[in-house]
Amino acid sequence: MISSDVIRGYTDIIILYLLMDEPGYGYEISRKITDRSQGLYTMKETTLYSAFNRLESNGYLRSFSGTETGGKTRTYYELTPQGRIHYQLKKDEWIVTKKVVDQFIK
Repeated sequence: MISSDVIRGYTDIIILYLLMDEPGYGYEISRKITDRSQGLYTMKETTLYSAFNRLESNGYLRSFSGTETGGKTRTYYELTPQGRIHYQLKKDEWIVTKKVVDQFIK
């Protein structure tokens, strides 16, 4: 398992990436994070929803209500144009960060 402290600064880019192609809802995003990390990282619900709120407040996500089979209402999130720009900036930042950190790991 990866410590949440290690990955904390990358929560936003993970969420933005997963919403790049289509809107999604909380449980679905959480499941995708666990699956894509092969179970090495599970994002806590409080972390996920705090990130959704922060990203939406900053104009990177838009939320809307949708219904699933059975009539249950879910909150979906989708990227805004500003969110796509922010993702690219964070991705570029990660590339440089990884290059620096790699210089100190043998």
